[in-house]
Parts: sequence; structure tokens; C-alpha cells
Amino acid sequence: MSELTIRRATLNDAAKIADIYTQGIIERIATFETTPRTEEDIRTKLQTDSERHPTIVVELENQVVGWASISLYRPRECYAGIGEFSFYIDRDARGKGVGKTLLKALIDEAESLGYWKLLSRVFLFNQASLTACKKQGFREVGVYEKHAKLDDEWLDVVIIERMIPSNLT
Repeated sequence: MSELTIRRATLNDAAKIADIYTQGIIERIATFETTPRTEEDIRTKLQTDSERHPTIVVELENQVVGWASISLYRPRECYAGIGEFSFYIDRDARGKGVGKTLLKALIDEAESLGYWKLLSRVFLFNQASLTACKKQGFREVGVYEKHAKLDDEWLDVVIIERMIPSNLT
């Protein structure tokens, strides 16, 4: 496989990020969202607090094949060092180690920004995401049962977290 390149997302990446996110929405594998994302949706997110809550992309052969972002966990100041994260990989790049590389870079980004913990919720059946997270040191905390409905079906999610020890001092 060619070398993967990680960098901060720019407004020029908005269309591809929207495309990859929409794949996950349509395939019903990674989100409760049901409305496809547009380039404008992503542009708006990239322009809003991107310094504290960054989006990064991974490129393979100069093409964006995945993205990850850190979002606000809770608005209270005591939670300022906890980031909620998401990551999505283009369907044609899955199973090639892209997710593992992207998550490692996201952890490094979170560390540089002073976060002490990253967390997310993952569908129980999304073994690819759970495996990628486990390989990067995330642990399963528990399960939210019947967390939300997707296509009129209740789904459970696994709560995962990863501490960033260097920022816990």
C-alpha cells in the first residue's frame, strides 16, 4: 500500500468529507444520522471552532480516503479536556489500515491540544471500528442499551474511551 498522509482538513476537503460521511449514513454502519451531508454542511463545521475541535484527513495517493474529528463533549468547563470523536473511512479504503493510522493521528492531535480523554459510542455490530479503536488503546467502558432508533429499530452502542496520560498531570 502507498504511504498515507495525515493533515488538518481544509475547506477544499469539504466535498470529499461529506461524501465519505454520507457513505456511513446510507450504509447504516456508523451513525444514527439519516440525512446525507452536503459540502456546505461540512464547510460550516470546518469554519466553526476548528482550532479546538479539529477535523483531520488521511490521504492515499493524494486522495482523501478518511477523516476524523474531535467535537465538544459537554459545555461545562470541567469537561474541557474530554473530546468526543468520530472517524469515517471511504468504502474503497476500508480494511487497509487507514482507520488505525487516522486514529493514531487523532490521538496525537488531541494530546497536542491538551485533551486528557477521547470518547465515542460505536454500534455493537461495527467490528471494524471497534477493532481499530482497540488497536489504538481505546477500552470498552460499557453499553448503552437502546440508545436510539435507526430505521425504527432500537440499537445499542458500546461506549469507548482512551486516556491521554501525558495530559493527566
